[in-house]
Amino acid sequence: MAEPNVTPVDVAGVEQMVAATDAVVREAIAVASKRTDGGKGIDSEQVHCERIAYAATEVAAARELLNYATAAAAHDPIIVPMAAAFAAEVAHKLSAQIDARTDEFGVPTDRLNVTLGAGTTKRLIRAGAADTALCAIGRHVMQQRGVNHCFLDNEMASMTRDSVRQFAESEVAPIADPIHHRDDLIPDSLIAKMAELGFFGMSVPEEFGGGGMGNLPMIITTEELSRCSLAAAGSLITRPEILTKALLKGGTDAQKKAWLARIASGELMVGISVTEPDTGSDVAAVKCRADAAEVGGKKGYVINGAKAWCTFAGRANVLALLARTDPDFKKGARGLSLFIVPKDPFPGHEFEMKQPTGGTLHGKADRTPGYRGMHSFTLAFDNYFVPAENLVGEQSGLNKGFYLQMNGFAAGRLQTGGRATGVSQAALERTAEYANDRKQFGEPIGNFQLTQYKLGRMATHLMAGRQLTYAAALAMDRDESIALEPAMAKLFASDVAVWVTQEGQLLHGGWGYAEEFAISRYVVDAQVLPIFEGVKPILELKVIARNLLGS
Repeated sequence: MAEPNVTPVDVAGVEQMVAATDAVVREAIAVASKRTDGGKGIDSEQVHCERIAYAATEVAAARELLNYATAAAAHDPIIVPMAAAFAAEVAHKLSAQIDARTDEFGVPTDRLNVTLGAGTTKRLIRAGAADTALCAIGRHVMQQRGVNHCFLDNEMASMTRDSVRQFAESEVAPIADPIHHRDDLIPDSLIAKMAELGFFGMSVPEEFGGGGMGNLPMIITTEELSRCSLAAAGSLITRPEILTKALLKGGTDAQKKAWLARIASGELMVGISVTEPDTGSDVAAVKCRADAAEVGGKKGYVINGAKAWCTFAGRANVLALLARTDPDFKKGARGLSLFIVPKDPFPGHEFEMKQPTGGTLHGKADRTPGYRGMHSFTLAFDNYFVPAENLVGEQSGLNKGFYLQMNGFAAGRLQTGGRATGVSQAALERTAEYANDRKQFGEPIGNFQLTQYKLGRMATHLMAGRQLTYAAALAMDRDESIALEPAMAKLFASDVAVWVTQEGQLLHGGWGYAEEFAISRYVVDAQVLPIFEGVKPILELKVIARNLLGS
């Protein structure tokens, strides 16, 4: 492969590419902010605002990969070329977009000439994106058989990865394919083992019975579990996390004491019930009602209405339910409250819960091509009674459920970044193994240039998504109220998972379409990642673009 006059890019060169790209994105954000009145007019500029949101997310990923490369260069010989390849790809993509849409971006020519258009930057882009560089990364990936040896300078995080990886490979991997093929429920024996290891309370403060370990070890746990099975283990700790964050943000002291320790111990499995059959991303339009009532001599609320896509609702002991407590729909999000709804656990794909006072809750699982093991239910509540003390925040939390839920969703999005990274990692490992072992035309397919190139890009994007997610976890440790960083991690890592799994499937050839090969499971599981915890277009416009244009 001929690559004349190509000199490897060092860390300083990567910094120059990232700085140039970042400067242009910031200029484009300023132009779009002015044109949309600080994001208020975003709906009239949806196509371009989506473009801006994604460009900003990619630059953030390039920055975090650069930061990692700076810290880990001595430990990982291939990381600087990875950072250079990714920064070059992001810079080139943005340059091409601006060339095609000069008026929409509105970045002055003189600004471009000293950033992305500068001669030194262009030379760095060509060097970073060189085919030989990406093939070299691919060969390294094959030598390692795709295994993640990412450097961690946090001892707790490193110990967590080692222990969870061992657990996942011994306890989760053997049951992953059977659960997927039979659409079985996660066995209680696995839940008990995870509970014993403290997986459900990693970010719950110690005073409430948790590990108080922070978000990074928790995300690494999610990643390693998802690497062996997204649905049979990786998503199990997401639902408790969402309710935990809401309780810590707005629950009363009594509620924290009553619920958090039981969630952390694994005694209570949690389902999140927000989406409705005809209300998806527009959470403020929730119709399911919670009306104040006294039932059987006890004050509380009766729930009436339907919910959809409530994952693990059958097995769950409690549901975190967002319902309308103010009948005035004009109040939108200001009329919603968050409830902790107790129920009995049920196996299988359908259940009915009957209360002695006459209320009922019926649930039926919707069939899905992937993400099996937890089952996602459509629910129907009919005069289902919930005690007053189960309103999160009690009276002070009345009509504030939307804001508590959004705080929980930020945690869920961060978790999804970890889940997506785990699925991508699994696909990379299986594909690297296959490239080493599968022979065609008399030699392993990994010897071919295009296979090496593809594996190099897969590994590079995966590492960028991983570092963006880890950085978001650390940012949430500093400020639990942030929304932008976890949204970016979820957006980018989910797209990487979809692409990496599909690339891996193609490199498997015909066997990639066979259910006997795990890559086929990764492909269908990855499809859900850009959808839940905020479907991709809404996440781009209503969370990321709105944050960027309004800041």
